[in-house]
Amino acid sequence: MENLRDVLIRPVITEKSSALMQENKYTFIVPLKSNKVEVRQAVERIFKVKVLDVHTLRVLGKTKRMGRHQGKRSDYKKAIVKLAPGQNIEFFEGV
Repeated sequence: MENLRDVLIRPVITEKSSALMQENKYTFIVPLKSNKVEVRQAVERIFKVKVLDVHTLRVLGKTKRMGRHQGKRSDYKKAIVKLAPGQNIEFFEGV
C-alpha cells in the first residue's frame, strides 16, 4: 500500500474490543489485501507506539434478506494489535 492511512480503514469499538483494550489490544478493520507487516508499520507510524504482535482474521459477510430478495454483505478483515506495556492509543481513550 502506498499510503499508511489506507491500511487502517476504521477502529472497531464493541463490547468485546473494549474488553481487549484492558489487555492492551486494539482492533481495526483493514483491507482484505493487507498483511500483518503493513498493519504493524501503519499503527507504529500513525500512533507512535511499539507493536508487539498482530493477529489478523478474515470475516465473511452475512447473507441478508429483504423480502424475497437475498443479498450478501461484503467480506472484511480485522486486525488485533497488541502494544508494548505502558503504551496506549489516545484515540480509544474515553470509550
